[in-house]
Amino acid sequence: NEKIAYKIREHSVQKLPYIVVIGDKERDANTVAVRARGNVDLGVMPVDVLVERLKSELDAKA
Repeated sequence: NEKIAYKIREHSVQKLPYIVVIGDKERDANTVAVRARGNVDLGVMPVDVLVERLKSELDAKA
C-alpha cells in the first residue's frame, strides 16, 4: 500500500529508533511488525516480546 510505505518513509527520515506497524493481521494476532533505525527489519513479534525488549534496552542505558 502506497500510504503505508509513505508513512514508513516519513518516519524513517525522522530517525526514530523504532517504527512499529500494526495492520489488521497484526491486530488479530496480537503482534507488531518492527523496524529499527537504518531500515533493519526485526520482523513480526508479540507485543509483550517487544515491550520486554524495549525495557531491557532502557535498563541497559540507565
